[in-house]
Amino acid sequence: MPSVTEQIEAAERSAILRLENKIVTDSPLYRSGATDPRELPPWFAELSKDPGTQILVGDDPRLPTLPEKPTLIDYFTYRFGPSQHLLQSARLAKQNGCSEKTVLACLLHDISVFGLLVPEHGYWGAQLIAPYVDEEISWAVRYHQALRFFPDPAVGYEYPESYIKWFGEDYEVDAYIQRDYEYAKHHKWYMTAREITINDLYAFDPEVVISIDDFVDLIGRHFRQPAEGLGYDDSPSAHMWRTIMRPTKFL
Repeated sequence: MPSVTEQIEAAERSAILRLENKIVTDSPLYRSGATDPRELPPWFAELSKDPGTQILVGDDPRLPTLPEKPTLIDYFTYRFGPSQHLLQSARLAKQNGCSEKTVLACLLHDISVFGLLVPEHGYWGAQLIAPYVDEEISWAVRYHQALRFFPDPAVGYEYPESYIKWFGEDYEVDAYIQRDYEYAKHHKWYMTAREITINDLYAFDPEVVISIDDFVDLIGRHFRQPAEGLGYDDSPSAHMWRTIMRPTKFL
């Protein structure tokens, strides 16, 4: 009977999906915490055992195929996780009479959470969209990361009760969050970022289902879609979109 160690190793090997006789790799960031990122990943041992084995370097067939020239809406459709939070937040901002730029900022404020990375999501999201939107929109997405932790009763924003539940009553923000809040609260675009927090929904209405198609015209007016396809252009964040497109691509 195989030892416990051998069984674990066998399970790890079987967990490596072989697609057309190719090994699928992952990035250290994806497995950090569940495993020690300083250790070699299971797929490395598989590669070492069979020098003739190839590595997946293209599309992952487990994922839906994006169009040849993908748009923002295509990423919402084929890559982003369940995004009713974003859609409901944008809908609320529209109902509250916010500007179109603010509505788009609400629609995009958490796209990193749903498509790229959860930690530091405001900063990542801002970088992701910066080449394609008005600077005010990306600025607001960046600084909602800090503003959400600080109430502003004068404009109707209170510290979310869910944060007390999630983080604890004695939670204190990191120093850089405090710093960014102090900077943002005196900025000319403060209210654009603040409107994101005001229209951010921490409880969702399961009876309301909104489609990204409801925002096609808004996106067309305020999101600069590259002719080559989002990810295939030469913008400073194109590689980030390609990473969302092919998250298991090796190198």
